[in-house]
Amino acid sequence: MTYSIHTLLRNRIPQICFLLFAFSAVITGQPGGKAFQFLEITNSARVAALGGDVVAIQGDDPDLAYHNPALLNRNMHHHMALNYVNYFAGANFGYASAAVRLGYKHTLACGIHYLYYGTFQGADENGIKTGQFRAADYSINVMYSQAIDSFWTLGLTAKNIYSDYELYNATALALDAGITYSDPGSKFSAGLVFRNMGMQVDGYTVNGSKEPLPFNIAVGLSKGLAHAPFTFNVVFNHLEKWDLTYKTDAHRDEDELDLITGEKSDDNKFDVFVDQFMRHVALGTTVSLGKNLEFRAGYNYRRRQELKIDTKPGMVGFSWGIGVNLTKFRISYGRGIYHLAGATNHFSFSMNLDEFSKKF
Repeated sequence: MTYSIHTLLRNRIPQICFLLFAFSAVITGQPGGKAFQFLEITNSARVAALGGDVVAIQGDDPDLAYHNPALLNRNMHHHMALNYVNYFAGANFGYASAAVRLGYKHTLACGIHYLYYGTFQGADENGIKTGQFRAADYSINVMYSQAIDSFWTLGLTAKNIYSDYELYNATALALDAGITYSDPGSKFSAGLVFRNMGMQVDGYTVNGSKEPLPFNIAVGLSKGLAHAPFTFNVVFNHLEKWDLTYKTDAHRDEDELDLITGEKSDDNKFDVFVDQFMRHVALGTTVSLGKNLEFRAGYNYRRRQELKIDTKPGMVGFSWGIGVNLTKFRISYGRGIYHLAGATNHFSFSMNLDEFSKKF
């Protein structure tokens, strides 16, 4: 009796998802703060323009696999991507990756993600200068995907993470696991990803406690219109935790009280529910302006609620960007508006190395 591996995986998708959820419950149960938060910062100009996250968008862009390894596919063979971000307060970060096809259904990619905080002046407890030092975070990623059939793809990413803050260093190991469904005929795709499942191996101090990683369960949907140049993208992230607000339960209860009657308001309960739901949502739209030009826009509700100034919210939480396809290169720019005081500028450059064997 023949029973191929892709048939086995296809029939075991519910069981695979259950095991991932069970493993995630152990991770989210860890106490304390979160280490290596830089893993949640988007580096791709395309992704930044679409609201800061993607899970289901299909294509031949290697940057997509950083957010969901199941988006890694055979069309990314010999594609290389370089990203640079001019961040806040003089910090800079970027991401470089390349992919190779291993047979018809298997694809492998490697990448390095870094965040450089700059050079600092050290001093002891008496204020005496001790010299300068640098601070940075690094993550080396190895990504693998396998196409189960023409619709389903599984992917895994192994991460080796390292932080270097003068005398304080820490390491961690993490795993991303994702699955995608894509139907090119209907221009619809969906994805599920479990990010940063793992643990801190070495703490920042010898006897210090080890902190959990920024674990994230995300679901995404992408739909292109049949007779219009629009593609819509929605991501529901951090599904492992319902309440993403900074308020404590006590403060929230106080906010729900009616100032006149002193009783809880049903309208406030509904508003709180909508607010908490929307904090999980990131929206994005791509408009194709011809064969070689794309305009992208996005909205991140959680970013807007956390960083806006109530008296003058402006465009905080919104993002936009463009993508240009040249003869042998792709160049993208994305701008995410975080605060009235500033925004991030993302630059991405990608190429198909096989194109250089052809004439211009």
